[in-house]
Amino acid sequence: MAEILVVRSKVKEFAKGMNVAGDFADNLSEKVGALIKDACRRAKENGRSTIKARDL
Repeated sequence: MAEILVVRSKVKEFAKGMNVAGDFADNLSEKVGALIKDACRRAKENGRSTIKARDL
C-alpha cells in the first residue's frame, strides 16, 4: 500500500449518512496521487517548480 494522502476520518465525515468501505480511502488516495503527479508534470512542462490550481 502506498502512502495515504487523504484523512480517513474526514472522508467518513464528508460522506455523512453513508458507510465507507475500508478500501475506499486507499483508492481515493491513489486517485489524488495521480492528480498531483499530473499537476507536477504540467507545471514542469510550463517551466515552473510550483504547482497551481490551473495544473489540475
